[in-house]
Amino acid sequence: MGARADVASTGGNTVRSGERALELAVTAAQNVLSGRFGAAVRLAEPEDLGGSERSTVLRAKVAETPFTLPKTLVVKHYGPSAGATAAESFAREAVSYQLFTALSEDERMCPELFAHDAGERVLVLEDLGHAPTLADKLLGRDATAAERSLLTLARSLGRLHATTAGREADFDALVRRIGTDCGPDPLARQWQRAVRELPEVFTEALGIDLPQAGTTVPEQVAWLLEGSKHRAFSPDDLCPDNNMITSKGARFLDFEGGRVREVLLDAAYLRVPFPSCWCAFDLPRGMSEAMLAAWRAEVTGMWPEFADDEVLEPQLLDAQLFWVQLSTWWFLPRGAERNARIDEHLPSPKRAAALYARWQRLAEDAERLERYWLYDYASAVVDGLAARFEGELTLASYPAFR
Repeated sequence: MGARADVASTGGNTVRSGERALELAVTAAQNVLSGRFGAAVRLAEPEDLGGSERSTVLRAKVAETPFTLPKTLVVKHYGPSAGATAAESFAREAVSYQLFTALSEDERMCPELFAHDAGERVLVLEDLGHAPTLADKLLGRDATAAERSLLTLARSLGRLHATTAGREADFDALVRRIGTDCGPDPLARQWQRAVRELPEVFTEALGIDLPQAGTTVPEQVAWLLEGSKHRAFSPDDLCPDNNMITSKGARFLDFEGGRVREVLLDAAYLRVPFPSCWCAFDLPRGMSEAMLAAWRAEVTGMWPEFADDEVLEPQLLDAQLFWVQLSTWWFLPRGAERNARIDEHLPSPKRAAALYARWQRLAEDAERLERYWLYDYASAVVDGLAARFEGELTLASYPAFR
């Protein structure tokens, strides 16, 4: 699960569920399955897969059913006390899985949805088994397997975008049918708050005033959220532990923020890389470029203009700026706050080290594209980070590449 939340994050959001939460989730899943099929379905032996503060996720055996069902299913249940934000997250996730379940098996790049219910706030999903996640590969010791998995993710993301381009009307129709408000785009909501607060954050955290050039940032990247012709489904949180690496490619999990968006936001997520995630270590030189090339090869059939560097690169830089700014708002230590790891309970780099690498890369790319106002802005933040966090800015590579 990605580390970011609806406000500046205080760490990862993967948690273990108590027995009562597992019981509620199993009961909700049995109710929705029995209601859908018209006869009792009983689940047993729930295995806690870890959820979040909003939800419980488990694997359960299908112990009793008069129908043909898989031996095991995955259940995601948003608890009754989780509040309005959880209701919106459930609605976005339910709509997202419905969109993919309506596609052919070859086009479906996520678990199949077997049943859902807005009243119970429960999803019953296909169990993809024990395939490793991208995080497992990156935190392992096999560099070749990790590299292949990164390219698999990028290719699968490109196929996801190409497959769902032009399906925004279908997504909107499913939103209307579900009967629960999906709410505003959570990414846009966080971005709007971030750009309001970042000048004060820079002053409080780094003792610097926002460079004058930085005041143009909201106008510079607004087009990414206000609509464009490059629109397709976006999972929102592409953190490596939300992507399973299977023999059929990457399979995407966790659509709590899923909706139709500008695809370059997802593409830039690969370049930063992984700005919302707890395991945001460094990649080998050239790896982000290889991932983007793999993504690009899948989407140029839908958007031929992306084959032209002079078209793609400036737009991709805007999306890169979006993620660097937003992740800075999420993770930059405020005031006297210590430079903790992004997630204290997981193998995770320190916040300032991850942010320093992102701002350095942004400055380099801005200079390469001759966008000098952005180079000046990013360089000022780099200097501010270096002054405050001297000696704490070395970002280690993922364990697989060490």
